Amino acid sequence: MILDERLTAFINAMDAGNTPLLDELEREAVAAFVPIIRKDMQSFLKVLLAVKRPARILEVGTAVGFSALFMAEYNPAPCHITTIENYEKRIPIAQNNFKRAGREKQIRLLSGDAADLLKTLEEPFDFIFMDAAKGQYIRFLPEVKRLLNDGGVLLSDNVLMEGEILESRYIVTRRNRTIHRRMREYLYQLTHCKDLTTALLPVGDGITVSIKNEHGAIGKELTGGE
Repeated sequence: MILDERLTAFINAMDAGNTPLLDELEREAVAAFVPIIRKDMQSFLKVLLAVKRPARILEVGTAVGFSALFMAEYNPAPCHITTIENYEKRIPIAQNNFKRAGREKQIRLLSGDAADLLKTLEEPFDFIFMDAAKGQYIRFLPEVKRLLNDGGVLLSDNVLMEGEILESRYIVTRRNRTIHRRMREYLYQLTHCKDLTTALLPVGDGITVSIKNEHGAIGKELTGGE
């Protein structure tokens, strides 16, 4: 864990819990060894949704549909969610879970490689949740930025790789070096992009919260323009 285990346990003990269906889906995912968003990430996401109240949400990485259903449940505003999944075995599970929740009309699942599918989307989104294969984040970033509304939020999960991101690439196991390099590049791009204002936070396995700057807004503030 990124944070001390006792501190994480204390934070998670303050969690008020979710709906019975979400709790059931979480238990099923844990039993099947399917990774889902962690408890502290869930709490953070609830607050972010309450603040932003996004009408149009894009998720990259559906898994079994837990996080899409979580966002549909805890976004206080009416919303439509588009979610992308490439792992064929999980797609029917996610679709069934959407039906169990009665949200199959609210959540649209696109199956296939996000690198290809993102290019086909035109609708701008208020909120984008990046929670797919970590080594692919950097591939998705150009299209994700294109699809994000001015003032929109890009939330990226699992960016600290259980702390491995801190290590030299020569210490990282050989099979993880490409992911390590790509994630470091992703974090650099987010934090040095003039179109985004980004915070890197030790929530869960590490997250970034990026806001797409409104065109010209920063320049006007710095020059005193109106």
